[in-house]
Order: sequence, then structure tokens, then C-alpha cells
Amino acid sequence: MSGPRHYARVYRENSILTASPGQLILMMFDGAARSMAIAHAAFERPKSDLRRIEIINRELIRAQAIFSELRGCLNHEVGGEFARTMDGLYRYYNRRLLEANMRKQLEPLIEVENLFKTVHSAWSEMLRTQEVQSGERVLVSA
Repeated sequence: MSGPRHYARVYRENSILTASPGQLILMMFDGAARSMAIAHAAFERPKSDLRRIEIINRELIRAQAIFSELRGCLNHEVGGEFARTMDGLYRYYNRRLLEANMRKQLEPLIEVENLFKTVHSAWSEMLRTQEVQSGERVLVSA
């Protein structure tokens, strides 16, 4: 098995294995953002599209799982107020995504996407700043 998919999978695995903790968080942020974008696009499909509900459900559950994992990564002893704030945000994101999924309403998803965009951008910028300060070349996606 040495086709393009195999090489892409190997590249992803190596990226994860060699990533810093900050980069791993950014990868999780990217995954949550991607899942929410896919769900958002599915909401905009015609209601007659039979796969619409399946896609919305799968992607919102995926985003919720990522936010739950991010909550589990928080160190409340070291993180103090920041960890408490992020814990509250992740819980809120999950609650609103659950609502979007159960009621099949786009509005809660849009709210989470907008709120999360700020956190995602700030984290990405923090990593870029650390990269410049340390002189390292870190590959991150925005």
C-alpha cells in the first residue's frame, strides 16, 4: 500500500508524533473548526437531501468529542483562571452544539463557530509568536 492516501496518512501520523503540545492543541482546534464547517455546509443543503441529517449529526458529535478531549487536557492546578475559563467555554460549546444537533438548528452552531474563531485565532497567533521568539520554524495551520 504505497499510494497517495498511504503517504498522506503517514505524513499526518508523523506530524502528530513530532508536534509540540501547543501544536497538538492547534491540530485539535483545526479538527473542531473543520467539523463545524462541514456541519454548517450540511445545514445549508436542501432538506430533501437524505444524507444532510447524518452529516450534521456525525460532524457535530465529532466537534463535541474534540471539545471534550480539550477539556480533559486542561490542567486546573497549573492553568488557574485560564483553565477555568477554557473549561467553561468548552462546556458551553458542547451544550450549544448539542442543541444545534438535537433541534437541527443552525443558529447555535453559528454562535459557536463565531466564538471559537476568536480562540482559534488567538492560539494560532500565540504559537507563531513563540516560533519567532524561539527562532524555531514551526508548521501550523491557521
